[in-house]
Amino acid sequence: MDAPLTPPDTLVRPWRLATLVASLVAAVELVGLVVLGFLLLAKPLAHAIQHRAATSGAATTKPKPAAHHLVKPKSIGKPHHTRAHTGVLVLNGNGRAGAAHVEASRLQSLGYRIRGAANAARSDYATTVVMFRPRWAAEGHRLAHDLHVSVVGPLDGLRTSALHGAQLVVVLGAR
Repeated sequence: MDAPLTPPDTLVRPWRLATLVASLVAAVELVGLVVLGFLLLAKPLAHAIQHRAATSGAATTKPKPAAHHLVKPKSIGKPHHTRAHTGVLVLNGNGRAGAAHVEASRLQSLGYRIRGAANAARSDYATTVVMFRPRWAAEGHRLAHDLHVSVVGPLDGLRTSALHGAQLVVVLGAR
């Protein structure tokens, strides 16, 4: 007697199941390799990025006001110059169009002599900073008080020729 013929569907189904299982195993292996590669490369890559950021030019041009804003204005003394005799340069460090001119108008209404309003070299300042030339610390703290700014420090990252005769600089930040 002849053996009955098996239907073609039963011959195909085991092959499909084997293909699906093999594909699933390959996908799990791929995910495992990606995770393993990430774990092996993440730490050295993070160290390389930190080292690059520390040695880049952008990291060295940031103002260093954190240590200076701790100086109490009382220990500096009273301002020797009036607001009208204090030149201020206003720089937009937040990227919002027209922010420096708006702030310059406000400072002029308070009596300050505005020496210029322009964009800062960077537009990613998080907070507003007041900087002062040597011997103008008291006036710098007065300006910071007028603006309700807590970060005050000596000039950093600006050449005297870029001040246009100003003794104080306000770099507007996002806050």
